[in-house]
Amino acid sequence: MKILVDADACPNVIKDILFRASKRLNMQMILFANHALNLPKTPYIQFVQVSKGFDVADDEIIKRVLPGDLVITADIPLADSVIDKHATAINPRGMLYTKENIKQKLGMRNFMEELRGMGKITGGPASLNKQDLQEFSNKLDSFLAKNK
Repeated sequence: MKILVDADACPNVIKDILFRASKRLNMQMILFANHALNLPKTPYIQFVQVSKGFDVADDEIIKRVLPGDLVITADIPLADSVIDKHATAINPRGMLYTKENIKQKLGMRNFMEELRGMGKITGGPASLNKQDLQEFSNKLDSFLAKNK
């Protein structure tokens, strides 16, 4: 099992939690982004820089994800594809995407995108708070403990 991170939009505080987990468990982690990242020096953490463009990092993650892997992403369509490949996806707020909830989440995402396109809703999600970080840490630890 490895951890794949959709790193373009992943908050640094979440990446730091993931770096510590990878180091603590000697677990392979690959970060995907279209810009350079500052990473700790460890043989367990790798970086794949993709070209700029819509869904380029997502496409690369889907090419590399294997059943049993863990993907960290806030991108719901990517999470849907990850689940289709029998892997697990968790967002930076600690939400575990599952076969049971992904279609509903995808439908809500599409609906909200439609509302934003019509100008009915502006702005994005609230900033991460301590509760979000705790939820992410708990979900990550729980998954890693069950799937070592």
